[in-house]
Amino acid sequence: MLHHRLLLIGALLSLAVPLLFSMETCPATGMPGMPGIPGMPGKDGRDGEKGEKGRSGTPWDGGLGPQKGEKGEPGQMGWSGKRGQSGEQGIPGLPGGPGNPGEPGDPGTVAIQHKAAFSVARGTNEYPDKSSVIRFTNVITNLNDDYNTETGRFRCRVPGTYYFVFHASLEDRLCVLMKLDNNLLTPFCDHRRNRRQVTSGSLAVYLSMNQEVWLETKDYRGMRGNPSGYSIFSGFLLHSH
Repeated sequence: MLHHRLLLIGALLSLAVPLLFSMETCPATGMPGMPGIPGMPGKDGRDGEKGEKGRSGTPWDGGLGPQKGEKGEPGQMGWSGKRGQSGEQGIPGLPGGPGNPGEPGDPGTVAIQHKAAFSVARGTNEYPDKSSVIRFTNVITNLNDDYNTETGRFRCRVPGTYYFVFHASLEDRLCVLMKLDNNLLTPFCDHRRNRRQVTSGSLAVYLSMNQEVWLETKDYRGMRGNPSGYSIFSGFLLHSH
């Protein structure tokens, strides 16, 4: 009986020993743990080895103040400064010598440039239009066509002082306006009623280049003309400038 119990216990031990052995050799497969707390800083290490000797410095001139260094490279050019005040006027220099003679100029046209004159007539028996430029279509004298028979206006080509005059043959009242570039120079009016008469007016005025002078009607426009009595408008240059 005892013999059988010992056999049974031996069998159980043979089974239990391998099981325990396998439990000790198989690692666990659980979750990784949290990181640990950082440790304290370590102590300073030992001094290193002595370095190589450095280069020699600039020679010292002595004294306790700052020493002058070596000359540096030139810097970039700066901005231009503000203009200074003008200096006093200097003494006039000596007159220079005469220059070389210039080349001959082109031939001039003095005789043409300094002459201007016109005289034109209105030979029609019709009254001029009301409040309009009076056109004189019959040319007596017209240098360089300064008076335009189409527009009834004289255009200045030679600046200077001019003298303008008109003689009107009329049988009714007449008011004539002498204008310069739409500016009234003076009015000439004759309100007498005769069978036949002549009235006139004149004026000296300075003209610049391309300015225009003309005669213009107003309310009364009794300027008529026929072969026995034309109405004349004239102008000529007195003095050029």
